[in-house]
Amino acid sequence: MKVDLAYGEGWLPVELPDDRTTLIKPTHTAGLPDEKQAVLAALRQPIGTGGLSEAVQPDQRVCIIFTDLTRATPNHRIIPWLLEELAHVPVENITLLNSTGTHRPNTPAELEKLLTADVLARYRVVNHDCHDTGSLVEVGRTRGGAPALINRHVVEADVRIVTGFIEPHFFAGFSGGPKGIMPGCAGLETVMSNHGAANIGDARATFGVTDGNPLWEELRDIALRVGPSFLLNVTLNEERQITGVFAGDLIQAHQAGIEFERQAAMQAVDAPFEVVVTTNSGYPLDLNLYQGVKGMSAGARILKEGGALILACECREGVPSGSPLDKFYHEAGSPEEILALLATPGFVRPEQWQAHIQALIQRRARVFLHSTLADETVRACFLEPCADIAATVRTELDRFGPNARVAVLPQGPLTIPYLR
Repeated sequence: MKVDLAYGEGWLPVELPDDRTTLIKPTHTAGLPDEKQAVLAALRQPIGTGGLSEAVQPDQRVCIIFTDLTRATPNHRIIPWLLEELAHVPVENITLLNSTGTHRPNTPAELEKLLTADVLARYRVVNHDCHDTGSLVEVGRTRGGAPALINRHVVEADVRIVTGFIEPHFFAGFSGGPKGIMPGCAGLETVMSNHGAANIGDARATFGVTDGNPLWEELRDIALRVGPSFLLNVTLNEERQITGVFAGDLIQAHQAGIEFERQAAMQAVDAPFEVVVTTNSGYPLDLNLYQGVKGMSAGARILKEGGALILACECREGVPSGSPLDKFYHEAGSPEEILALLATPGFVRPEQWQAHIQALIQRRARVFLHSTLADETVRACFLEPCADIAATVRTELDRFGPNARVAVLPQGPLTIPYLR
């Protein structure tokens, strides 16, 4: 059986045994026949609030929040359509804020690709910087006692419009919605409090769970403190076509999108597998290993204790090298040392949540990585290099015996399997 794995900007063909392989894909949802009209219709008849253009006055300050290059949101389509709907608002009254969270700023060339050259030339576009305390405003405290800091453009705007796309998220339940504000436009100290070891380690902080998820509930509450926000979120199929548009009240519209996406993305299986092959959904989601932990987490949900997990993640930007996550790997000597450090009272490190989740997976499985990273880099991240996925699958199936089976998630975390 030839299986095409999403990898970088293309596909990675892998030959796997027909009689022992189970493919797990999202339920295909056809793209909307007229994406632009669907977006405009949603903006004019939103969920839980009035139409956008009538609600926004020309003299009001508008902040449009959009996702950065690590997300698959079709910004280059939906942002120009959104701006058309706001044509009555002077250009100088609109700021487009890139919700980078704790990620690096995007370059002018990347912003042009995200938003189109015309939008970048005409409008003020700003990268959120979680480290720039002067650009942040406190809106209370987190449950852990840290200041809840949100970008000034968001807090001081008369109108906030949060764009993005909805998919299952490995510790926040689902992406989109209030995540555009928190952590997307939050200060590092705030994100680290919300993404701390207690929340990340909570069993309810997982794919598909929002209600009762302490991490998601806090980020929702912080996002709501800045005042009402208008949501424009979309859902996508495996071809990156828009399948649904959800606009209106930040929470109500997001909830409608969650229920729509849940039907396509969540796939039940009867029993766990000895071997699981997964991806990080290809470019741009597999730009680096930091993002790749999402693919690991999706596959680990249906992996037997002591099984083998194989991740195909291009990592063209590395770990990234020199990032807080990269430094964190070098600070610990093993996955167990990571967990021990995280259990130390008062210990916090930027981007510790990815290493935390990886270490929890490695506590119960071997994890292989097929990527463009050098083998020594892969090993430094406590992973096993995998040059040939098909050969590794055969070796692992032989190790587990004749009844062992392999599951494949060609689209990675666009599909979230779960045990019935």
